[in-house]
Amino acid sequence: MKEFILITGATSGIGYEMALQLAAQKYPLILVARRAGKLDQMKQDLSHKYGIDVRYYVKDLSIPHEAIDLFDDIRSDGLLVSHLVNNAGFGTYGSILKTPIEEEMDMINLNISSLYVLTKLFAKDMAARKSGKIMNVASLLSFIPFPYYAVYSATKSFVLAFSETIAAELEGTGVVVTTLCPGTVETPFHTPNMRKTNAMNANKPMPADVVAKAGVELLLHGKGKKIVGFNNWFISNLPRITPDFLMMKIKKNLASLKH
Repeated sequence: MKEFILITGATSGIGYEMALQLAAQKYPLILVARRAGKLDQMKQDLSHKYGIDVRYYVKDLSIPHEAIDLFDDIRSDGLLVSHLVNNAGFGTYGSILKTPIEEEMDMINLNISSLYVLTKLFAKDMAARKSGKIMNVASLLSFIPFPYYAVYSATKSFVLAFSETIAAELEGTGVVVTTLCPGTVETPFHTPNMRKTNAMNANKPMPADVVAKAGVELLLHGKGKKIVGFNNWFISNLPRITPDFLMMKIKKNLASLKH
């Protein structure tokens, strides 16, 4: 049976660039996102350019049952997922007193609930076959939760903790779980206010294709977690040597808008 790499959030940013790079290596792909037109265009472009089989599913994974529907649809279509990339996610910026609760609930559903569902369901299939790879996309903020990104930071802390613990659980089953931890990436993820923060001025966004290249390498050949870029690795380790009260002051200043 033909094996596919499944990528969620495939129409922009890291997911889009990973799709391009994996297609260039001739891997059959299953692409998932909300925009049917963009997915169809990617299918046409990649299948024509690289001669690969590209399938797609239009799903809004901020609605938890759609993750279950996606798994069921792929099974019903007789497709075998050998690699899963849980890339779909989004963040909000602002005071917890002002950010919209509905938007943050959607974020929790997408960044946590659907990622959990897809990881669990596909991991069970992979373990039954004794083969499979899952890469979950976390964040630098998994290590250093930022003020004004309270819910987003918390969701990405979950992704890292969940991924590392189940990676240990699944040792010996043939299923490898890895975690990609990018810092700031140049994608449509960033709102105008995010771009005005001291943090984005101090730590410039990395190109999405560079982060995607690290992701492809980790997915295909890696183990454990990968923090992309030396600066981000250094920043992720600051809490180990900086007192908590001082670290939070530094983070709050970085997350604040430039004056």
